[in-house]
Amino acid sequence: MNPAPLKLGYKASSEQFGPTELLNYAVLAETVGLDSVWISDHFQPWRHTGGHAPFSLAWLGALGARTSRVLIGTSVLTPTFRYHPSIVAQAFATLGAMFPGRVALGAGTGESLNEVPASGMAWPEQKERTARFKEAVDLIRRLWREEQLTYEGTFYRTVNATIYDRPELPVPIYIAAAGPVMAKFAGEHGDGFICTSGKSWDLYTQTLLPSLHTGIGNTPRAFDRMIEIKLSFDTDRERALQDTRFWGALALRPEEKLNIEDPLEMERLADALPVERAASRWIVSNDPDETVQRVGKYVELGFNHLVFHAPGPDQGRFLKLFGEQLAPRLRATFG
Repeated sequence: MNPAPLKLGYKASSEQFGPTELLNYAVLAETVGLDSVWISDHFQPWRHTGGHAPFSLAWLGALGARTSRVLIGTSVLTPTFRYHPSIVAQAFATLGAMFPGRVALGAGTGESLNEVPASGMAWPEQKERTARFKEAVDLIRRLWREEQLTYEGTFYRTVNATIYDRPELPVPIYIAAAGPVMAKFAGEHGDGFICTSGKSWDLYTQTLLPSLHTGIGNTPRAFDRMIEIKLSFDTDRERALQDTRFWGALALRPEEKLNIEDPLEMERLADALPVERAASRWIVSNDPDETVQRVGKYVELGFNHLVFHAPGPDQGRFLKLFGEQLAPRLRATFG
């Protein structure tokens, strides 16, 4: 059973669209009645040809100014390498002060595609990435609540650091997880949880959600269970299928894309996949009732915040179809 009222969101794909076009789509998402907008934070996209990578924090400021209601945030940002945690704390405090109650920090341990090209660093093992992330979340929270913080961590330090412009309402931190350690940490220390659809069903039922629930424990508190639903929906099913080609990299196995930081190489590997494999991570449909039924399986698992990522080049078409044919059905069934 879903633990909270159903929320519907839009994933603004910064890897696929330039900042102005993407901003217009995000404003349309509010217009058609969605509840949230989340932008990915990439330094480099998944593919070179047709790829984009606008700066998410600047873009969120523009989005906040152009909208009035939707929750806005990153899905996801890495507060450990390109950004020092204190800069992330300052940025989201500013956004929260400007748009009170409408800003969330979605964060995760990161990918080499974004961090290595920008810094020339050696990409560390998962154990270090996780340790850095946990320390970064602690530092960000302390900077939001303490004056002149001197912090002596394993990876990060501050000396008499103060965030001067703080939001009146707290900025929630949503933590992304793809395995049990981070899922448990999200339940223990997050205000929300982020994962993505289209993976092995056992991953959700036997690993992520049990670990998340262990972390949350038995103390009642507000907690958002968010999942990015990869949905290619169109009145023309063949068009919906072909639209997934741009995102073929998502269908690559972890070992196929391990430590690849070059978008040209990622693009080459993705384009070699047949369209059926490129579409394997997506719900592909032209039938609204079938789509609601397939999306509903995630609601039945307990996810209450569904953020929809559409792969096609015409996001305006998708959003209008979603607002007309899918959102009313989803809310009537699960809302």
